[in-house]
Amino acid sequence: MTRLSAATALPQGVSGPGFDRAALTPGILHLGLGAFHRAHQAVFTQAALDHRFGPWGIVAVNLRSAGPVRDLVAQDHLFSVVTRGADGDRAQVVGATVEAIAAAEQPGRVLDRLADPVIRIVTLTVTEKAYGLDPATGGLDTGHPAVAADLADPTHPTGAVGFIVEGLARRRAAGVAPFTVLSCDNLPANGRVVARLVTQMAARRDPALADWIAAQVAFPSSMVDRIVPAATDHTRARAAALIGAEDVLAVETEPFLQWVIEDRFPTGRPDWDAVGAVMVADVEPYEKMKLRLLNGTHTLIAHLGILHGLEHVRDVMARPDLAQAAQAHMAAAARTLDPVPGIDLDAYQDQLIARFANPAIAHRTIQIAMDSTQKLPQRIFAPAADALAAGDDGDAFARATAAWIAALALRGDADDPRRDELMAAVRAMAPGDPSAPFMALPGLVPPALAENRDWRDRVNAALAAFKGDAA
Repeated sequence: MTRLSAATALPQGVSGPGFDRAALTPGILHLGLGAFHRAHQAVFTQAALDHRFGPWGIVAVNLRSAGPVRDLVAQDHLFSVVTRGADGDRAQVVGATVEAIAAAEQPGRVLDRLADPVIRIVTLTVTEKAYGLDPATGGLDTGHPAVAADLADPTHPTGAVGFIVEGLARRRAAGVAPFTVLSCDNLPANGRVVARLVTQMAARRDPALADWIAAQVAFPSSMVDRIVPAATDHTRARAAALIGAEDVLAVETEPFLQWVIEDRFPTGRPDWDAVGAVMVADVEPYEKMKLRLLNGTHTLIAHLGILHGLEHVRDVMARPDLAQAAQAHMAAAARTLDPVPGIDLDAYQDQLIARFANPAIAHRTIQIAMDSTQKLPQRIFAPAADALAAGDDGDAFARATAAWIAALALRGDADDPRRDELMAAVRAMAPGDPSAPFMALPGLVPPALAENRDWRDRVNAALAAFKGDAA
């Protein structure tokens, strides 16, 4: 079978770009050429270009691995997205990308593009940990390897924030209008967070640069939602059967697709709103809803799966008792939310349960459990604190916290930037108050929870229950 390329004749029923790719020019630089970007922002951008063509081609940058970049170039910047639902599988080929760069190999080329006036938007999907955010202060973590390196040598950046700062510094020096920075990661108020990190890093090298960024650069927040499991050989085989060509970058996903964006783009944007994106003045209600109902429940499901030896989210949801636990958690999280404009929260929860149970989506629990220390504060601990402040007992969030701790203890390992601290906490667990070492981890559990004896007792009681019924 031949490799996917611009010469590939797509079978009937497989859609591709509806515009002239030869006429497409760059307008967006994206940091993080991962599966989620390929199944979400790239899909939205292609649809927007199909709706109204414009200079919004994507320059895809991978900060670490060069492999995906080489694969994308070899495929003429094309890849396929397989959507799997109850009505079967369908595929589309996405061709909104016009260039791909491996930052580790060609950092200068990335900086040249960031300084180029044609780039008007920089989007990011680099995962929470890649920002170098100190959870205790909400500012830069100067101990983060990329942050430390970029503070020491700012004109030769290695991390996402460092590249953005140097790119903006070059534009300011050249008298070029700044690009808009659009985070698409699961950080609360992600626009404000990235703005804070970028200005703090800029201030360390030049206060005037930081002032210019604060005054001139737009950092809209956004909320993204689509379940995208890690691709497997089965994914690639399924894509090949549908598109009639080999695609090493194929991804599979669910039919659901959502993007809520704060509409602040001083130098323009694609017509994302014409193809389903929701443009709003305030993203916060939507992102809080998603983080607490979808992501928070996903986190619980992941650790329940680990505890019961269940590989996929769908396997957890196939067990009535565990599905009921997921629904109970979601209901508790919903009580911590204010009304969300245009959203029926009860219907949204029902939709989430159906999405989690989708038998065609093989989303591994161990994948969702990665980097939990970066996720728990906004997904579990924040709603727990709100619940306690409102007079609720916070029991659902205590159970989710206990599931995380119990899964760590069962595995004896963690794919987490704080792995060493977590394993030390596991070794320090003692009868009577086994959660104590985790509550003492710096900057992780907020004092409103860690110092609440009743809530701590609930965590410990749930820990004892999990220890008794884990696989």
